[in-house]
Amino acid sequence: MKPKDSFSQKKTYLFLVLGGIFITNAVVAELIGVKIFSGEASLGLPAAQIPLLSDFVLDFNLTAGAIIWPIVFITTDIINEYFGKEGVKRISYFTAILIIYVFIVIALVTHLPPAKFWIDINNTDPNGNPFNINFAYGRIFRQGLGIIIGSLTAFLIGQLLDVFVFQKLRKITGERMIWLRATGSTLVSQLVDSFVVLFIAFYLFANPPWSFKQVVAVGIINYIYKFVVAIVLTPLLYLAHGIIDKYLGKEKALELSEEAAQKSKGFF
Repeated sequence: MKPKDSFSQKKTYLFLVLGGIFITNAVVAELIGVKIFSGEASLGLPAAQIPLLSDFVLDFNLTAGAIIWPIVFITTDIINEYFGKEGVKRISYFTAILIIYVFIVIALVTHLPPAKFWIDINNTDPNGNPFNINFAYGRIFRQGLGIIIGSLTAFLIGQLLDVFVFQKLRKITGERMIWLRATGSTLVSQLVDSFVVLFIAFYLFANPPWSFKQVVAVGIINYIYKFVVAIVLTPLLYLAHGIIDKYLGKEKALELSEEAAQKSKGFF
């Protein structure tokens, strides 16, 4: 019984570690996503100013959440490989609930009346200009309902689509070609994710709403970034698989992967 119990314990620990990495990065990405940064300026380059869709000029401006979101991609694929559709669904639904919880807490605390001394000691910026820290605190942490709905909807659709495509490719490739099923599933799921979140958050709910052309243009930039990162991070995926195979044992890891593939059928 000891070897079996040991493997079961290792499998549980593995899911806990992967789940912790997944949840932490997904929640943090949602929180920091309110900042839009310039990709060109980050590299010391001039703005791209790409003419797109006739009358829209596009720069490489990305949400800060995009910086760590690729970690969620990788973790999703690893969970998918060893725990299948049920593992991804379980952690994705739980993460969505936690994100909602985080936004509820933020909505409550940002409406708490600030202490006068806190306002007084934080009433100027480093240059001595008047600064309302309570207003800034609320603007930074609070996100509009449209953004919350859009990001959660895109997140769940993307995760379900990712696991579906991953397992379809897994049946074709078997245990070989990890890069194909991992990268392929990410590229398909993030194509949908990139546009769903923008369409819901900024086309349906924003006031004033973005134009449809702007949604398409920004979605293209976000997807290009995710496309490139998914390919660049492929070596990390193999590294993670190597570590896990060594931790579980090659034979047991393959057994777990095959079991996950057999149980993963259908979209939902």
